Amino acid sequence: MKFRAHETFFIRKGWLYKGLKNVNRKADVFTDNKTQNPMDTLGIGANMVKSLRYWLQAVGLTIEPTSGTRSQAFTPLGEIIWENDRYIEEMGTLWLLHYKLATNENLATAWHYFFNEFRLSEFKKEDFLISISNHVKMKYGEDVAASSLEGDFDCIINTYVSRIKSNPGKVHPESNIDCPFGELGLIDIVSKKDKLYKKCAPKKDTLHPLILLAVILDNTPADSRQVRITALQSDSGNIGKVFNLDTVALTNYLYQIAGLGLIKVVRTAGLDVINIVTEMTFEDCVRHYYEQINQ
Repeated sequence: MKFRAHETFFIRKGWLYKGLKNVNRKADVFTDNKTQNPMDTLGIGANMVKSLRYWLQAVGLTIEPTSGTRSQAFTPLGEIIWENDRYIEEMGTLWLLHYKLATNENLATAWHYFFNEFRLSEFKKEDFLISISNHVKMKYGEDVAASSLEGDFDCIINTYVSRIKSNPGKVHPESNIDCPFGELGLIDIVSKKDKLYKKCAPKKDTLHPLILLAVILDNTPADSRQVRITALQSDSGNIGKVFNLDTVALTNYLYQIAGLGLIKVVRTAGLDVINIVTEMTFEDCVRHYYEQINQ
């Protein structure tokens, strides 16, 4: 588990492209202090360098060995995104990176907990802090510093709620300091006065069927061709949890995927399942998504 590895910085617009571009040029850009200073290369401060190094891994774009030479390499998803949407402009790319972040229990423990385990739909900071503190103590047998959990909560809010919405008087309308994940609309403010927030379902049809299928396949063993709809709705890491989908929205999206001939929805004879009728993998679905939107 890992907390507050972001150095209090949420992902800024342009950061992920900056990171990918420099990792592509020099795999040890974040760790080589002998030939060139990472701060000079990346044009950001020391703590931001640490933060960007962390975020690239947390959202599944790069991977770094735990021992030996500390350099980064693109993940298979990172390779596909670098080839097709290196500036991180497509909504499908944002959804994929959010999915990787929300399921990364090792590097982004608070994000994983928030989307997969935290059950309150409306909440205050205190609700989350008490809940995750108890969860960590029960699951890992450890206590985490309150400041670390508070830092992660604040970062989660800043990741998904635009600063112009949370602090309109302090942010210039043309500021690029917001996190691009705010476009996903997964968290909103209920009451600024009471500092009350809520989880939100995505706006209708903002999720591409191929992105949803990619996530379903990523959560389904390769030798399994049938998945219970309740599992899609409630299993940790699956589409219902990570995308805040209610039953109606999830069912609507499943029929969209079925319309592409990639799954069959079976809700008769006591069954409530989908049958996967495609041989595509997670990466195949992602590539096919980019092929479709680029046509």
